[in-house]
Amino acid sequence: MLHLRIITPRKIVRDEEVNALTIPSTEGELTILPKHMNLFAMLKEGVIKIRKGQNEDYLAIGGGYMETDGKSINVLVSRAYNQDEINQELTEKALNQAKRLMKDAKDEKERHEALSLYRRSVVDLKLLKKRKKRL
Repeated sequence: MLHLRIITPRKIVRDEEVNALTIPSTEGELTILPKHMNLFAMLKEGVIKIRKGQNEDYLAIGGGYMETDGKSINVLVSRAYNQDEINQELTEKALNQAKRLMKDAKDEKERHEALSLYRRSVVDLKLLKKRKKRL
């Protein structure tokens, strides 16, 4: 077992024992199992999979960092949401708004903000699809 802590600027999202964690790093997807070698990785926005026994749970995360020593995993991210915290209708509206904003952006700052909104919306929709498959 591994002790997992997922922390955002607002709260500790998870603090529990898990069998495995699959997480999106900037170098590719990583799966952390007990006795994993020491590792520090930068994370990108994406969906993480948490395995406890036969159960799997998914969270949408923002960018951040992860470190493990094979006994514990600490994940520090800008955001982390469970499937039940995401509204599909609002997420689809945000995605469409981001597409419009990217097209109509007047400068690099507006384009960057629109792209961030677009990426968050795509990640959240991926998470919602995972839930539908699981049920």
